[in-house]
Amino acid sequence: MDSKAFRIGSVRQGVRGTLKGAAVAATLLAATACQSSGDDDKVAAPSDTPSATATASKSAAPSSAAGAGSATGGKTGDTGETGGGNGTAHQDCKVTDLNTAVELQDPSGQTPRHFLLTVTNGTKSPCVLNEAPQVRLGAGNNAPIVDTLGGQDTEPVVVDGGGKAYAGLYVFGNDEGGEAEYDQADRFTVTLVAGEGTELGGTLVFDLPKGLHSVSYDDAARVNGWAGTEGLAMRAINEL
Repeated sequence: MDSKAFRIGSVRQGVRGTLKGAAVAATLLAATACQSSGDDDKVAAPSDTPSATATASKSAAPSSAAGAGSATGGKTGDTGETGGGNGTAHQDCKVTDLNTAVELQDPSGQTPRHFLLTVTNGTKSPCVLNEAPQVRLGAGNNAPIVDTLGGQDTEPVVVDGGGKAYAGLYVFGNDEGGEAEYDQADRFTVTLVAGEGTELGGTLVFDLPKGLHSVSYDDAARVNGWAGTEGLAMRAINEL
């Protein structure tokens, strides 16, 4: 073999060796790349711990327990009573807002028996008088209480601002003459009934009309309940 042929053969062998080495290197690189890709897959695998987005979504979801009571529109103590608790939309009259007056209904020279009690609402707002007034013939808790006239209307009376209400009072029924002594009263005191008749609402003092220092009274005394007019207050009383 000549030297030229030898050089060509040597070159071919070197090329084959180089190509074989390159193939081996490529194989190693491919294997390494596959291994790295497997490791990356392990890192990217989903974790059991919820992500921040999932946690936020869960927190925003409505709870079955929270706010359960606030969703119910229950009533709050509405018993059907009106503002005054007396069957009307007005408050009870206060004794401090009322002015009093007494008028004798009997002619001059006769035994004082029939009286008209008047109260005036000193405010601008309507108020209510309930039932019949609790009348005592005299001052203090020891003074006798007058019985209420039977068959009267006991509906609440609304007294307009600046308006009046009336009650008729009969104090003495004994027609016997002579020198018999009777109990005497130098004033009338009236206790208001509050609300639906379950409580008392303060006491008013009614001084006797001018010229009378005292009046005789006995167990025939009666009072007619509050009325909106003088006639209604005195009608049944004048029959006694």
